[in-house]
Amino acid sequence: MFEYMGDRISKAIKNIRGMGRITEENINDAMKEIRLALLEADVNYTVVKEFVAKVKEKALGQDVAKSLKPDEVFIKIVKDELVELLGGEYTPLEVKEDFIVIMLCGLQGSGKTTTAGKLANILRKKYNRKPLLIAGDIYRPAAIRQLQDIASSLNIPLFTEDKKDVLEIVKDGISYAKSEKLDYVIIDTAGRLQIDEELMNELKEIENNVKLNETLLVIDAMMGQDAINVITGFNDSLKLSGCILTKMDGDTKGGVALSLRHLTNVPIKFVGDSEKMDGLSEFYPVRMAERILDMGDILSIAEKVEGIVSEDEAIEQAKKMQRGTFDLEDFLTTFKQIKKLGPLENIIKMLPQARSMGLNNIAIDPKDMAHVEAIILSMTPYERKHPEVLKATRKQRIAKGSGRSVEEVNRLLKQFEMMKEMMKQMNNGKMKLPF
Repeated sequence: MFEYMGDRISKAIKNIRGMGRITEENINDAMKEIRLALLEADVNYTVVKEFVAKVKEKALGQDVAKSLKPDEVFIKIVKDELVELLGGEYTPLEVKEDFIVIMLCGLQGSGKTTTAGKLANILRKKYNRKPLLIAGDIYRPAAIRQLQDIASSLNIPLFTEDKKDVLEIVKDGISYAKSEKLDYVIIDTAGRLQIDEELMNELKEIENNVKLNETLLVIDAMMGQDAINVITGFNDSLKLSGCILTKMDGDTKGGVALSLRHLTNVPIKFVGDSEKMDGLSEFYPVRMAERILDMGDILSIAEKVEGIVSEDEAIEQAKKMQRGTFDLEDFLTTFKQIKKLGPLENIIKMLPQARSMGLNNIAIDPKDMAHVEAIILSMTPYERKHPEVLKATRKQRIAKGSGRSVEEVNRLLKQFEMMKEMMKQMNNGKMKLPF
């Protein structure tokens, strides 16, 4: 989402590389490039103006330390200001109280219903909570059905009631949650094509009669700067505790994320980064700023892996790599775990210097991954443990069994050997990582 803007900023920083000191003369071109990058990413003009002024003010006159280069000083200033623009400190979702009720609101089509399911999924997996979904959208014909399908796919309880009064449904749902010893209630509410009095009155009635721990506005990031007006409109009537930006994996330029907190003072708590039920991520300003500047997001990768691979498994795999005993059986196990992380190209994009190394445009066909798995599964357990025994006749049998060619079997084995050699070099300290 921020790739084009990040590339432009990186290019601007390169323009001052090699200078002994940051001066107004050598910084003007860089600031012009950054200004254009932000404006083209649909960042609010006022926000851009203030951002550029702050960066320029902090950068001018700073002596470069002996161990640093001007671009390193400058990129730190840009990063710090980006973090500030994105909200500064991480603002977590309320999860500490024993019983919590949150309400999701937003315009029709913003993705509230899907987000309700994603949020319940996170609460159960990461925070070990017992969520209940309440279907509070009684107007859109497919809304309740959609939430039922989502709840069923996640095996999360859903409360619905054939009543015309949304407040009564919400109250009954909360009573049901307490009786069933469920400890986190998520209310999915109705949306409209635009903000209107009827919508706001319904939401305010819930707010005034139910103890809400959070009121989160779900908003489509592809709205661009119109999103600011929507947030302001909701925030004028409700006590918003935060917002969730959806469809950040689409063609959005990302400018709304850089404008939102500064103009509305409403923190971003989550971003939707895929259509899958695990496609919702907590929003960390520091991590987002580092991704914009192509510094990677290793912490987010680690968090994704943590939910799939146990610490004991990770330690054992690492020991095998160090000993050089990592075989195709281990590779298959790791391969299956990687598949659970979601689209592999999304993980690669989080690596440091991914854009500069051209890794951000990699497209990995899921069929290719399926072919690799089929080839390994066509081997016997002994062959996976001892790939050195795989000669011509065995390869022909594996190719036939997997429906692939002998050339593909050879290619996989060659790639596996190269990976093992790379691991050996890394463990011996002979290989310097590109980042």
